[in-house]
Amino acid sequence: MSSRIPYFEVDQATGSHAEFLDKLKPHLNIYRMLANSEPALKGFVRMGHALLYRCELDPVLRELAIIRVGRLSRAAYEVFQHERIGREAGIGDDKIAALRDATIESPAFSDHEKAVLRFTDDVVRNVKASDKALKAVQAFLSPAAIVELTLTVGYYMMVCRFLETTGVEGEEGQAEWLKSAKL
Repeated sequence: MSSRIPYFEVDQATGSHAEFLDKLKPHLNIYRMLANSEPALKGFVRMGHALLYRCELDPVLRELAIIRVGRLSRAAYEVFQHERIGREAGIGDDKIAALRDATIESPAFSDHEKAVLRFTDDVVRNVKASDKALKAVQAFLSPAAIVELTLTVGYYMMVCRFLETTGVEGEEGQAEWLKSAKL
């Protein structure tokens, strides 16, 4: 597969665009694609970093939601990246396997994790989480964490649509991963 629109030639960047790109090493393919629009790249990275590094939402819950969004969107690049990040955050292989099997009701997940996955499914599929799904996460998440969860689901829906529409190619190791990923 090749990208559907050309990647930005990072070595051609100048000024503040070059400085910003220099901070994003390694130059992942998603960044090379986003770099076609300097303001979009900057906003994308800032929001993504806020969700990944500055929020109250538990990293395991966040990564479960992100992987679920990626799987529902059939976005191999996103799932590949976040299975790795999820493992670093503490998600076990049993939970990764359950997500691959689309089994969010698996005994591998805690009740809280199941509630987050149901909420994620509702937002992805229906735009608005049902009262039942919202109440389930309100039972253990603060209002801030619910806002962060909702923004995370929406942000990664956007990421998946961007990746799939532009045809961002996988990074090293993704081709081998796809053989077992059930995507």
